[in-house]
Amino acid sequence: MSQLHPELNIDQANAELKGKSPEEIVAWALTQAKNPIITTNFRPYEAAILHLVAKQRPDITVLWVDSGYNTDATYQFANKVIRDLNLNVVTYIPKQTSAHRDATMNGIPSIHNPLHDEFTEQVKLEPFRRALAELKPDVWFNAIRKDQTEFRQNLDVLSLSKDGVLKVAPLFEKTDADLDVYLEENNLPNEFDYFDPTKVEENRECGLHTQL
Repeated sequence: MSQLHPELNIDQANAELKGKSPEEIVAWALTQAKNPIITTNFRPYEAAILHLVAKQRPDITVLWVDSGYNTDATYQFANKVIRDLNLNVVTYIPKQTSAHRDATMNGIPSIHNPLHDEFTEQVKLEPFRRALAELKPDVWFNAIRKDQTEFRQNLDVLSLSKDGVLKVAPLFEKTDADLDVYLEENNLPNEFDYFDPTKVEENRECGLHTQL
């Protein structure tokens, strides 16, 4: 049980949302929210979750933790989506610059390098924890999907963060093909020149949904 959602039974709620559309899941989650946020990294298909939530809650806080290692294409994509959807974006960045970190760690540590965990902590986990502590959301919309990693196959549409924030994944059951249709129907852009230095391999977890 969460102090933020003392009346909520997660298992029962997940059962009730089984088979519901992403739009219905968003609508239900917003009834549970006083201070919702949506997180994004502007990876492929992010325009879908941003459009899906913002069309029901246009003023929702959009949290972007910018690691400083995104590609030019990703930054251009982010600029376009933010502008086109008129998003209320709040950006958090690591406390140390990428240039300083690169000099200290001799570039981006590989996933087999003992420094990789510290790298992930600096560029992703610490800024996220800082953001959640300052923004104090009670509902957190995210774009995770069941087919992305082995770990996520054991999750569900709803879960609770370690701080009791209700995490909501409206697109959890959707595939790339489903989202291709959604993007086309809503005239939304996509972008695939994306690189997450904390994951490197697409099927790895970066720690965000395992530790927060």
